[in-house]
Amino acid sequence: MAKAKVFVTRVIPEAGLGKVREACDMEVWTGRVPPPREVLLEKVQGVEGILSLLNDRMDAEVMDAAGGGLKIVSNYAVGFDNIDVPAATARGILVGNTPGVVTETTADLTFAILMAAARRLVEGVDYIRAGRWETFEPMTLLGRDVYGATLGIVGMGRIGRAVARRARGFDMEILYHNRGGGAAAGEDTGAKRCETLDELLEKSDFVSLHVPLNADTRYLIGRTALGKMKKTAILVNAARGGVVDPEALYEALRDGVITYAALDVTDPEPLPRDHKLMGLPNCLVVPHVGSASVATRERMAVMAAENLIAAVRGEVPRYLVNPGVVPNRR
Repeated sequence: MAKAKVFVTRVIPEAGLGKVREACDMEVWTGRVPPPREVLLEKVQGVEGILSLLNDRMDAEVMDAAGGGLKIVSNYAVGFDNIDVPAATARGILVGNTPGVVTETTADLTFAILMAAARRLVEGVDYIRAGRWETFEPMTLLGRDVYGATLGIVGMGRIGRAVARRARGFDMEILYHNRGGGAAAGEDTGAKRCETLDELLEKSDFVSLHVPLNADTRYLIGRTALGKMKKTAILVNAARGGVVDPEALYEALRDGVITYAALDVTDPEPLPRDHKLMGLPNCLVVPHVGSASVATRERMAVMAAENLIAAVRGEVPRYLVNPGVVPNRR
């Protein structure tokens, strides 16, 4: 029996790639950056499955280029804002993702960049490398205390709650706001609910973002929101870059509207080397490494692979974004 033809848009850990190789007729794009659009449209022709990354735009054009045999787009990510889910659903195409697996690892990274920003660690490293460290200086590189500070979490989902649990170890006061309500969301962490985003922004020393990117959250943190924050506040974004307006953030950091920003995600992504934010000493940027531990990336690979393989075999994948499409498969 012939194996299903699939296209994998980048090399992923062998724990998952090996499963796909064994079960399917697999082609992999081996470049470091995403396949160019014209290449992607060519490579997906006639495939039954696509294993995509979050920086691959999976829209109606790609789905139609693949043809009527496409059964699944399996995303190697928790988020799926790169996929036109309504277009997939309308075509009877399943959309898979890797929920839950990145929670603790992303929370670790969130807290790591929060503390690095608070204590100005990257500036300290640059200070030494520039040969400026000559003695103990009482007024040099003074940062902000994390212990006992107020942390505001925007989006108290899995990752938000995991960040809150870490914050408890620093005796932080924890506030949260969920756009959809969710009054009980933070009860297990001791967090207090803010009825409005403005209330959270005004009270927090640190604001950590953990919302999905969609039409409602794009540029949720813009000039108005940044203006509500304390001048001493630090903004942390490990969600999606598009949740923060980069121009507004640049102005806020440059003009002292807020003190610091720590970003694992950016808009655009990757952030160009000559982008204005990259030139600010009070903006820490890391290259979307929230899930970048060996164990987590391997688990993501296995989940994405198993979603893909199940669908091309006519089975229902375990992790579906659009389960309602199953009874209406074309």
